[in-house]
Amino acid sequence: METERKNPSRRKFLKNTSALAGGTILISTDPANLFAQITKADDPGLFTETITYAGASGPITAYLARPKGKKKHPGVVVIHENRGLQPHIKDVARRMALEGFVALAPDALSPLGGTPEKQEDVGPLFQKLDYEAAKKDFSAAVKYLKTNPQTTGKVGCTGFCWGGAMTNNVAVNTPDLDAAVPYYGSQPNAEDVPKIKAPMLLHYAGNDERINKGIPDFEAALKKAGIEYHLYMYEGAQHAFNNDSNPERYNKEAADLAWKRTIEFFKEKLK
Repeated sequence: METERKNPSRRKFLKNTSALAGGTILISTDPANLFAQITKADDPGLFTETITYAGASGPITAYLARPKGKKKHPGVVVIHENRGLQPHIKDVARRMALEGFVALAPDALSPLGGTPEKQEDVGPLFQKLDYEAAKKDFSAAVKYLKTNPQTTGKVGCTGFCWGGAMTNNVAVNTPDLDAAVPYYGSQPNAEDVPKIKAPMLLHYAGNDERINKGIPDFEAALKKAGIEYHLYMYEGAQHAFNNDSNPERYNKEAADLAWKRTIEFFKEKLK
């Protein structure tokens, strides 16, 4: 196991008109989306589209971003938080594509009509969501990328909060997954851990007691099963520290370091 003790300071609240990482800030009437865009939606180096693939729940809508050109690239499934497929997650997919991957961000709420525009309408839909079917829908996303002629057939999965937990479940339920990077996700049942075949890169926030209490049992199960994993704890960071659309929780230093490690991990495991 690898561990990292880091004490990143919280980023100051950004003004709506500020620039971030060479990109632009998306201005929206929804406060959750005020900081949701680091890349440009029309980046000249990327091809983006909304696609539909066959899931266990029926047709699943997803946002796909990939580098332009005919070259094949590894695939990465990007799983959203429990706020649905928001602009922030589409932006994360574009960031992944700019790193040389075919990124697919499915909308878990597709069976219920898709992620609604109003944030207050999202929560009730998640309460209605068939979680077991959703697991299969995301495993189907892995299959979609593996069989996509634009990919090399190597596929990883990453997700955040609810999506971090789902990434763990994808690793459990998808034996041909090639790499998994859950961000502060709740852990799978210990008895299911031996089903994992993919190497794991685990990101956790220091100030996240609810999620972190599950780490010891998860680590013990990973070790017992002989599964390759690397765990990083970002001291001083809160749950959801990667979400730059949430200024109360976003921690730029932790997010940048975790992203760097994520990309390096995917480039190593999906080559």
